[in-house]
Amino acid sequence: MPRENISFKTSDQVTLRGWFYKPEDARNSKIPCLIMAHGFSALKEMDLNAFAEYFVSKLSLSCLVYDNRGFGDSDTKEDQPRQEIIPAQQISDYSDAITYAQSRSDIDSHKIGIWGSSYSGGHVLWLGAVDKRVKVVLAQVPCVDGWTTFHRLIRPDFVGGLNQIFQDDRLARAAGKSPGTLPVVDADVHKPSALPTPDSYEFFTSWGKKSNWKNEVTVKSVEAFREYYPSAHIHHISPAPLLMTVAQNDVLTPTDIALEAFSRALEPKQLQILPGGHFDGYSGPNFEANAGCQTEFLRKHLCS
Repeated sequence: MPRENISFKTSDQVTLRGWFYKPEDARNSKIPCLIMAHGFSALKEMDLNAFAEYFVSKLSLSCLVYDNRGFGDSDTKEDQPRQEIIPAQQISDYSDAITYAQSRSDIDSHKIGIWGSSYSGGHVLWLGAVDKRVKVVLAQVPCVDGWTTFHRLIRPDFVGGLNQIFQDDRLARAAGKSPGTLPVVDADVHKPSALPTPDSYEFFTSWGKKSNWKNEVTVKSVEAFREYYPSAHIHHISPAPLLMTVAQNDVLTPTDIALEAFSRALEPKQLQILPGGHFDGYSGPNFEANAGCQTEFLRKHLCS
């Protein structure tokens, strides 16, 4: 599937880079566009190309896929660290990606959808509520409640130590020292890491061997995760259609927390429940069912 390397500037003048896909037979027609970015520390190469290629091969649809700021091929703001994840910044960058898409002559500016997975699955819930340019929202295995998820993942007797790490890092950064970092994953789930589940370790380390992914985020990224509540406005996504994809046995963005959030969304909405865990919809036997359901949702609500 041919793709175009693209870049665009955010509202605070950071260059983000990615790929643009469109059907070979699109010619000069204006077609809908789906904006796609990955989750916590992940890069566009980590299966987003598979989803974009699938959608574009089945639909009269373009896909704009990019790396989050400070990760992969994208820049970060001058004097700001790489490997730092601040949800409000990433949400703002999604909005700027929409603006870039609307500026292109080959996109129907009135038919823009957003797709996110895991952490960015939470971002699109927030953005779909507050940016009314968004016509459809696809949230795959989304993080919907940072506080509850943080305290589900972290043993209670470890929380005090993390609070001390957060405080020490704030003081160090205020004194001009380099930001503290934590691994994203660790083979020992009892050691400090951002995503302390065995399936997270398996997924990310497999990609670390075949991509530029780095097993590192700033300490501030983990503190920002705990305070993030992306489903706060989920009932305001309506009347834009919402598709939420939830894994049946998700221990990273727990299934029950996601289902509670979905219950608060208003119509029109659709729930897809996949067998397996958090990462099982990206590839393997679940991919066809997952991407196929998302394709039909896009066909009905964005590409009709």
